[in-house]
Amino acid sequence: MNNSVTEIRLAGFGGQGVVLAGVLLGRAALEDGMHAVQNQSYGAEARGGAARSEVIIATEPIIYPEVTAPHVMVALSQAALDRYVADLRPDGTLIVDDELVARLPADASHRILGCGFTRIATTELERGIVANMVMLGYLARATGVVSLEALHRAVPGGVPSGTEALNVRAIDRGAALVND
Repeated sequence: MNNSVTEIRLAGFGGQGVVLAGVLLGRAALEDGMHAVQNQSYGAEARGGAARSEVIIATEPIIYPEVTAPHVMVALSQAALDRYVADLRPDGTLIVDDELVARLPADASHRILGCGFTRIATTELERGIVANMVMLGYLARATGVVSLEALHRAVPGGVPSGTEALNVRAIDRGAALVND
């Protein structure tokens, strides 16, 4: 069997929930029967500083647990895009919060997708804190890297108790944006 590997980098600033999104993405991959590893880093400032979460999803056990050239990159801030876009594979997919990222790379070989995740979380779901879940649903639907059903199963125990339904609604809203 061929080992299919997908490297994903989620980047933004502290407080946007990129680490939680990465953890849930990895858990969803496991729910889908795949292998997954996840790691993260924070800037020295934590909230407001740089934050990055990386996930590798594969059909076979993962030998090297570091993302080197992501197939998919999510940038939830301009600083994150500027810092990490050079690592994105030439044929990779770039997903941005298009209200927080104003300058996109000129490289026409990237598939570039964007949506106002933060605006949608704030205005439609009335909870800006779930912008990461809106993005996660969008990512899952746009790339097919994990199923929505697996993301739903990853939510309980992964988010604060009592917020499960809100987080699932945010994931579903993000997935629906791919069709809008």
